[in-house]
Amino acid sequence: MEFAMNKKISLGAAICFMGIVAAVTFVITMIFSMQKFNGKIGRVTERERIYSKIDEIDSLVAQHFVGDIDDDELMDAIAAGYLNGLDDNYARYFSPADLKNEKLNSEGALVGIGVSASQDTSGYIKIQKVYDNSPASEAKLEPEDLIVKVEGEDVLTLGYKTAIGKVSGEAGTKVKITYRRNGVDTDLELVRKKVEIPTVSYRMIDQNGYIKIEDFTTNTIDQFSKAVDDCIAKGAEGLIFDLRNNGGGTLDSVEKMLDKLLPSGVIVYKRDKSGKKEALYTSDAKQVDLPMVTITNGNTASASELFVAALKDFDKAQSVGTTTFGKGIMQTLYDLSDGSAIRITTAYFDPPKSENFHGVGIKADFPVTLTQDQEKNFNELDETTDPQLKKAIEVVSAAE
Repeated sequence: MEFAMNKKISLGAAICFMGIVAAVTFVITMIFSMQKFNGKIGRVTERERIYSKIDEIDSLVAQHFVGDIDDDELMDAIAAGYLNGLDDNYARYFSPADLKNEKLNSEGALVGIGVSASQDTSGYIKIQKVYDNSPASEAKLEPEDLIVKVEGEDVLTLGYKTAIGKVSGEAGTKVKITYRRNGVDTDLELVRKKVEIPTVSYRMIDQNGYIKIEDFTTNTIDQFSKAVDDCIAKGAEGLIFDLRNNGGGTLDSVEKMLDKLLPSGVIVYKRDKSGKKEALYTSDAKQVDLPMVTITNGNTASASELFVAALKDFDKAQSVGTTTFGKGIMQTLYDLSDGSAIRITTAYFDPPKSENFHGVGIKADFPVTLTQDQEKNFNELDETTDPQLKKAIEVVSAAE
């Protein structure tokens, strides 16, 4: 009992101690609250300046502008202008129509007649690719065909962008086009539909599977898995992944594709502006146990760089080509209440073990450059004329 008696304190001392604790807690709380309050006040002041300036401009336009004002178009422009004012090269505003197309792009799909096109030197729409199982393929349209009229209106009169917009539309609706082949014009009526865009192509080169990945979309996952499985079924002793001119895509797709190739472990980390890291995706134990190599160039960017870095970090592949673009930051799409959306940069995405490559890119383990002439005729190169692909074959074959 003597020990317990020595630990007792008087009631007055206890009250004094509690008062000191309360005072300290109050001071700390006040300091924190004032910091938050001052921050909010500063932001409110800045907002007042922004709103005041817009109001001033609006007042002057209302008084003096001689043209018509489209309020919806004006609102879209204000939203886009706000994002343009950020120090974010990847920030973007999407109108409801733009958002619909963006979501289709991320899926790896389009709604229309099923072609990839560009503006011909004549000003008409030149078909570059005709996708399988599309209205265009069913109508026997071919690359190099020119679309010269849409809904009976000449493309030159409409303007290229407007004409392209008229070719697109809702699935199930009809569109009339006139195409020109070998100087002969033919009228067609096509029913638009949703078409899957192929983003993976592959073939066997001797004993190795060569897989070209154009983009990373939702549809790429299954296309990639089929390509890998088919190459293995055909007896592939090594795999070559060509990521040249692949500008990236969705992290979700590249993570699932890497999961097929890699053993268990973290595939990618998310790191916010405070430096806090969290694992975004972890692969299971299943893996493809074959020698691999990637081919890269300066247009290999974002998700495709993660693909390269993760394979390196797990000692699954080496790379051939030139240093990649260097984009290691991720964007998040936020829907707005009116059906529009904004996309802004929200974090870094870090490879499993190596440093983030943002702003520096990933150097090739085996540097090989193309000549200007080879760059110009890139799509015509093959394993006999493409020095980067030839080196990749050499590297993967030596590892077998």
